[in-house]
Amino acid sequence: MESEKVVTTHAALSNIDNETLELIQQAQEADAADQQLTIKQALSRYKKAVFWSMFLSLSLVMEGYDLVIITSFYGQTQFKERFGDIQPDGSKIITASWQSILSNVALLGQLTGLVVNMWVQDRFGARHTMMFFMAWMAAAIFIPVFASSLPVLAAGELICGISWGVFQTLSTSYASEVVPTVLRPYVTAFICMCWGGGILLSSGVVRAVVNVPGDWGWRLPFLLQWIWPLPLFIGAYLAPESPWNAVRRDKPDVARKALRRLRDPASTTDREVEATLAYITHITNLEKAETMGSSILECFRGINLRRTEINCVVWAAQILCGNAILGYSVTFLQRAGFDEIQSFNLNISLSACYIVGGILSWFLMVRLGRATLYMSGLAFMFVCLVAIGALGFRDDKASNLAIGILLVVSTLCNMTTVGPVCYPIVAETPSGRLRYKTVTIGRFVYNLTGIFNNSVTPRMIQTTAWNWGAKCGLFYAGTNLLCLIWCWFRLPETKDRSFGEIDLLFENRVPARKFKYTKADQFAHTAEELEGVHLDDTKVDIQHQERV
Repeated sequence: MESEKVVTTHAALSNIDNETLELIQQAQEADAADQQLTIKQALSRYKKAVFWSMFLSLSLVMEGYDLVIITSFYGQTQFKERFGDIQPDGSKIITASWQSILSNVALLGQLTGLVVNMWVQDRFGARHTMMFFMAWMAAAIFIPVFASSLPVLAAGELICGISWGVFQTLSTSYASEVVPTVLRPYVTAFICMCWGGGILLSSGVVRAVVNVPGDWGWRLPFLLQWIWPLPLFIGAYLAPESPWNAVRRDKPDVARKALRRLRDPASTTDREVEATLAYITHITNLEKAETMGSSILECFRGINLRRTEINCVVWAAQILCGNAILGYSVTFLQRAGFDEIQSFNLNISLSACYIVGGILSWFLMVRLGRATLYMSGLAFMFVCLVAIGALGFRDDKASNLAIGILLVVSTLCNMTTVGPVCYPIVAETPSGRLRYKTVTIGRFVYNLTGIFNNSVTPRMIQTTAWNWGAKCGLFYAGTNLLCLIWCWFRLPETKDRSFGEIDLLFENRVPARKFKYTKADQFAHTAEELEGVHLDDTKVDIQHQERV
């Protein structure tokens, strides 16, 4: 026998009329239908929603593409010949300071884009925001393609980064809002696969141009970024708006039209559409009462502070888990003893793990849950990082080979667990009214962590700086362990929970370790309301029952 808690809530509603009662009844109907959907049924009825969420998620391919391009260039002969500093032995390298600058300016641009999106998406919706910044991206690509110096290239990375910052949170929130609960982990994990797909694509491109002489060896990879903006601009124009976003902007007709377009018309009735719209409206109204005005300061008050904390740490752990080393895999491998061609070849294998791992996560996430899979990945990567750091004290071929193998294994683990699982967690834990703002704050912390990573990791690896080499694995094993300890005490399990249930669990301050075993009834007040009972104050009932 295991004790199980049942959490119910009574909303502060007065002067309830028939229209309000009908809204609540329809909301209950929609929530029950959502909970009963199987994966097969959801894919059949919501295939259009899955398509649009995945299509707009392709915007993250561009960010992942550039992420590895710029760091891979630090080990590319043509790029070093064009922009490198001459060393005493006559060779040229991109110094650790310039590596930090080039990687960090893109993150500074992304920080700006995150702040812009936090306001723009709430005001204009996901579609128009995506269209504007796709046009922005198309224009910004000119700068890195024709850069004549490192300062100009840095300016191009900064301006491109603004659009990437917008896409980071827009794609996550859109994907989580247009599909039913049972499909949410798949479409949000796909976002990580898109990011990894961009990394794989850029790894292949950089390897393909390794023998292209002169400036075209580094310009061609930048030029290929023009493939994406036009089709994604057209896709954003044709896509339906997020119904949750439309309701928050007081546009019920837009939400109703979007709900019809996101479903299979042959198996959808007007009543089902109205019921879902009623559910979205009901949850939004409850959240409005909780967070009137929903300014960014609300993210740091009351129960929302806990939700913001979860978002921030889960995002930051993406880097602190040891993924920081993987971003500099080419220079890291060369420092470990691999030559230029070998490092680029192995980098492709590392990048392929992003796709393979993402597919594996689809099967594991629905069985193990978010928190369990996330913490398991952290624990396994901790072991790999300790081993890599220990091998850094040796300098022979066997140790170098072992480091390369451990990097591949660690990357596959990361992209099966920590990488893709992050996205459903950060999409599900904020309240609906504050979702864009909370995800933006979390991603802001992620980018600040990235600036720290880009400042110290090149110096750890470079022989002309700290010269740690593979021993830097021990540093990130320490940060990984801190993240793992936090997750054990603070990371809740949101598997199979609707947005309304998650809101209720946070409102009742259910501990993270009890999220999984606590029942939440978000419509417990309906019976009293139907009998004409009016409640003046918010009331929370917590009952206990025994579960066999």
